[in-house]
Amino acid sequence: MMDPTTDNAGPAGNPGAARASLESLRAEIAKAVVGQDPAVTGLVVALLCRGHVLLEGVPGVAKTLLVRALASALELDTKRIQFTPDLMPSDVTGSLVYDTRSAEFRFQPGPVFTNLLLADEINRTPPKTQSSLLEAMEERQVTVDGTPRPLPDPFLVAATQNPVEYEGTYPLPEAQLDRFLVKLTIPLPSRQDEIDVLTRHAEGFNPRDLHAAGLRPVANAADLEAARAAVAKTTISPEITAYVVDICRATRESPSLALGVSPRGATALLATSRAWAWLTGRDYVIPDDVKALALPTLRHRVQLRPEAEMEGVTADSVINAILAHVPVPR
Repeated sequence: MMDPTTDNAGPAGNPGAARASLESLRAEIAKAVVGQDPAVTGLVVALLCRGHVLLEGVPGVAKTLLVRALASALELDTKRIQFTPDLMPSDVTGSLVYDTRSAEFRFQPGPVFTNLLLADEINRTPPKTQSSLLEAMEERQVTVDGTPRPLPDPFLVAATQNPVEYEGTYPLPEAQLDRFLVKLTIPLPSRQDEIDVLTRHAEGFNPRDLHAAGLRPVANAADLEAARAAVAKTTISPEITAYVVDICRATRESPSLALGVSPRGATALLATSRAWAWLTGRDYVIPDDVKALALPTLRHRVQLRPEAEMEGVTADSVINAILAHVPVPR
């Protein structure tokens, strides 16, 4: 049941009520998705930061269902694109079509004109089509025939991808990976979680009918705007800023990495840490907030050296080693 105090929440609304509404998303989404609390939190952090999310996991771990459940619980408009090898950029952004009645060309908006765009299996389409999202993600607009067309607000791209070793996948270009605020890995469920999933299906759960599953809106765009205004007021000390910079600079000096985190990545880590601090009920950022968001915010912004990859080193293990060695401010 939505808290009535959040109905008219805006930038001047009640931040505490907005936080309570966003926290209730976990319980609401759990009606459809079992055991993915970290991913839900990552999606909420991205919404607060006006960022985009890359979800990676093997097929069948409810990546698509997770995004659909989030849109339903937030009362946001959502559209889905199934990325395939023959998908064209105009299938994403829209195109000019000839209107025989008016004898003029008119713009037919593509599915990118929505609040929450689910880009399903984004790495199954060639780089040309993947790059059609770059302007939308960065500038929040689409330019067709020289005319820029703004996208709705809020706007979030939630892209799912299969691990790159799967057949028929194209690695995302580094420039596009850097546009994603966070990369969330969706693991296989534990034994008990998998039993719970099968039990729900045996009892009649239909993943295509979230309303029948009891999923209801618990927050809306106004709550999100009030939350964003509150996050912007969360205090960041100079010591925390320096800590974020030291972590990111350490990735550029790591012998295991061919590519370290850019200044854009450092800005992203500061933003996600700030959002997480606010979600946990504080109006200031502490080092633990930075550590908590370092992996999802940085793992897709680094590139391993081939020799390190052959030795079984992962991006996560390198970042964890850096977190263990960079001095923590007191």
